[in-house]
Amino acid sequence: MISTAVISGFVLALIAPALHRLIPRWSGAVLSLLPLSLLVFFLGYLPEIASDATLVESAPWVTPLGVSFSFYLDGLSLVFAVLITGIGALIVFYSGGYLAGHPELGRFYMVLLGFMASMLGVVLSANAITVFVFWELTSLTSYFLIGFDHHRQAARQAALQALLVTGLGGLALLAGFLLLG
Repeated sequence: MISTAVISGFVLALIAPALHRLIPRWSGAVLSLLPLSLLVFFLGYLPEIASDATLVESAPWVTPLGVSFSFYLDGLSLVFAVLITGIGALIVFYSGGYLAGHPELGRFYMVLLGFMASMLGVVLSANAITVFVFWELTSLTSYFLIGFDHHRQAARQAALQALLVTGLGGLALLAGFLLLG
């Protein structure tokens, strides 16, 4: 179920532009229902996690290399999952009004929901490969979020700087994982 929660953010991100074209006035409210429902979903695990339980979910991913697509839910990851989904719901809802009428609002929703799902993947990942993949997805989506207003030179420069910093951070992360391996 945890993997479904993470993947649902990416699925909604893919359909967000089309949904915004269908119902532009209400798209922010409708799209914020997923982060809100994920918040409720993760809060539902609070009693179980509070009693020192840890949930692990795993599925084969790259079988020849022995890599699995796995997630881990404990107290710390639950706190971050609640923060990500709660703040994500508020931002998606608020941006519907704040950016109302913006011609690229559908794209903004897509990138924002992809960023939220990537962050969930980072905090819930149970192995180094999955952490690295979601870290790089977070880097890429943050680049598009920061450079959202790409018509301005300052936004493009800030996006490039963020991509360089997170890209170098990703390389350092990969080097650390290789040293650990």
